[in-house]
Amino acid sequence: YPQGRRMTGRLFLVGGPSGAGKDTLLAGALAADPRLHWARRVITRPESAGGEPFEGVDQAEFDRRWAQGEFALHWQAHGLRYGVPKAQLTALGEGRDVLVNGSRGAMAQAWAAYPDLRVIVITAPAEVLADRLAARGREGRADILARLSRAELALPEGLPVIEIVNDDTPAAGVARLLQA
Repeated sequence: YPQGRRMTGRLFLVGGPSGAGKDTLLAGALAADPRLHWARRVITRPESAGGEPFEGVDQAEFDRRWAQGEFALHWQAHGLRYGVPKAQLTALGEGRDVLVNGSRGAMAQAWAAYPDLRVIVITAPAEVLADRLAARGREGRADILARLSRAELALPEGLPVIEIVNDDTPAAGVARLLQA
């Protein structure tokens, strides 16, 4: 890069319905390109619940950190609170691209705070989503059906979105994510 020019990273919010394979594709993208940074979220659920690497906290701790302004982004979904600590975005200043596993409900807030935000929505056919959610074993049939009913929620008007259909092998999905 030219002398004296500072490269800055790009911020990507990766969203989509539960069971679309976001965690799998994000982990695969990181393994393929270590220059990427996957922002570690703070979530009001025990870390033993599995899924992506995250910091589990109780509601009181989340509220304390939110009140202190620690989060660059925060939202509520599925009865849980989610926050992205500001410290997780420092990689942007190092020229690294930062990937945030986010909720569609947080996209408008994220876009307002970060106008250069790039949004990638990972989707899959309904039958694939149902099979993946059942295989996780974290939810009963009623919860799975409720999640699937939310899979078609509208995105904010005018938000530029790249959509990836994750209906093939994990390797194919990771390639699609890296291309996006």
